[in-house]
Amino acid sequence: MLIDIPHWRYSEAVSTGVSANRRRPKHRKAQIARAAAEAFSAQGYHAVSMETIAAKVGVSAPALYRHYAGKYDLFRGAVLALSQQLVDCTDLKPGPAWDPEPGPDPAAMLDRLVAVLIDATLDNRDSGGLYRWQARYLRAEDQSTLTGQLRLVNRRIQKPLIAIRPSLTSAQRWMLSAGVLSVIGSTVDHRARLRADEIRALLAAAAAAILSAELPQPGDVFPRPVSWRIFAEDAGVYEALLHAAMALFKDRGYTETSMAQIAAAAGIPVSGIYRYFSSKCEILATGLRRATDRVSGQLSPIFGAITDPRQALLLLIDAYVATSFANPELVAVYYTERVNLTPADQMLLHNVQLSTVDSWVRLLTAARPALTPIQARFLVHAAMALVVDLGRMASPDDSAYAQACVRKLMEVTMFGPGADPPAGPVLPRPPKRPRRGSSSPSRVARR
Repeated sequence: MLIDIPHWRYSEAVSTGVSANRRRPKHRKAQIARAAAEAFSAQGYHAVSMETIAAKVGVSAPALYRHYAGKYDLFRGAVLALSQQLVDCTDLKPGPAWDPEPGPDPAAMLDRLVAVLIDATLDNRDSGGLYRWQARYLRAEDQSTLTGQLRLVNRRIQKPLIAIRPSLTSAQRWMLSAGVLSVIGSTVDHRARLRADEIRALLAAAAAAILSAELPQPGDVFPRPVSWRIFAEDAGVYEALLHAAMALFKDRGYTETSMAQIAAAAGIPVSGIYRYFSSKCEILATGLRRATDRVSGQLSPIFGAITDPRQALLLLIDAYVATSFANPELVAVYYTERVNLTPADQMLLHNVQLSTVDSWVRLLTAARPALTPIQARFLVHAAMALVVDLGRMASPDDSAYAQACVRKLMEVTMFGPGADPPAGPVLPRPPKRPRRGSSSPSRVARR
């Protein structure tokens, strides 16, 4: 009956000429959820409106309210649906997911778990970054649900691992299961193109290398020199502002942080900020550019002194891990807040990161000539993702051991398991850059 239809819905049907007898497309709610997940993943929670999602689906914004109470409800549904897919795909047999008695052939079970997780990730490559980088906007009860889902998936990986490697400690099992999820999930952090079967083979091999990795023992780890922090609160007002802003952007989010809060954290009046920065966006751009420059700047001294590609990569791994652990807020802000930069600044950061990854890829293909550059690119991104994901698990009191574990897992991800391979060939010269204005198909594949 028309009396039961809200006015705006009735008006929409009349104004668009939609017949009352026409049925909505099947699986409309799932279609909306997928479009929302892709939009939130690409643009961030605050930048996406109901109108944005409606346009992707081909409906009006009011039509979304037939299925969702509002933007947060849509966001919550998108995040938890993605993590629920991981729960569903790893439920390989009926019954309790966590059983101390191992099932038959734990090695085959691990292979199956890795395979279904890779398939689920590839199916959601355009939206999979949502629960990794935007989930902090979930409310407490929903955050608890997400945490429970991810713990369940980790335990399902650990169950056959216990049967295969009973001597592992609980902390080591969590490090390895989280490492597997990290390398598989790394495909959502970049747009490099490769056939699906090749991606599956690469990620499966990397996951197997992680699960068989011999992690260092805590007693064997010695603290290394601490990498200098990129910003320090006691190094002058300019540096203090950058330090305060990056910490606030990590804890509160860029959109939720005001200039007044940055000024208060730095101990200066709000007007004092404008002696150094014209806007909040400029602060974000400066901080992220400084971070990418630090990582890029580590290349020159290593390339200038080391000719063996494997040794050069090991030194880069050391520097990358140390810098990331010393500046955890910058790693988080890079992945969660760069969508708030101007398009020009986003492109600049992307190009600097692309150049850095290109250098790592050149080293890896020199050390492992059987790899194509695109295959090596997937492995480099997988190794870098380990620093981000496992770094969030690390305790500040045990940073030296966590860093040693991450270095080891990055190494086996790129080089594979087993003994150290023989020294690679002398580093090749970098390829000539294409002339300005010429087409570069290889660059499209690299993104």
